[in-house]
Amino acid sequence: QVQLVESGGGLVQPGGSLRLSCAASGFSFSSYAMSWYRQAPGKERELVARMVSAGSSPTYTDSVKGRFTISRDNAKNTVDLQMNSLKPEDTAVYYCRAARLLSQRYYWGQGTQVTVSS
Repeated sequence: QVQLVESGGGLVQPGGSLRLSCAASGFSFSSYAMSWYRQAPGKERELVARMVSAGSSPTYTDSVKGRFTISRDNAKNTVDLQMNSLKPEDTAVYYCRAARLLSQRYYWGQGTQVTVSS
């Protein structure tokens, strides 16, 4: 059964750091583009970071460039998001997504809450 399980969320002060992790199982992880999305209350879900394959250049939304880093380990079937210099506007539920676009196959994790507040 396909599973994407996020962990690492929590409460952090502005300027602090968190590392999110997504553990995947039940599908061919290396064949999927892996992304992190987030959704704040009252806002649409937005793409935060994406890494299409191992060794590929990651992409980021402008608001997190220089602060967030996505990484993936195909041997462990995990994708992480290192978040530094966190801001209150980063507060959201963060979701892990696996996507095989050509096959139109998508999987979503359950989400993990990140709250940035003093």
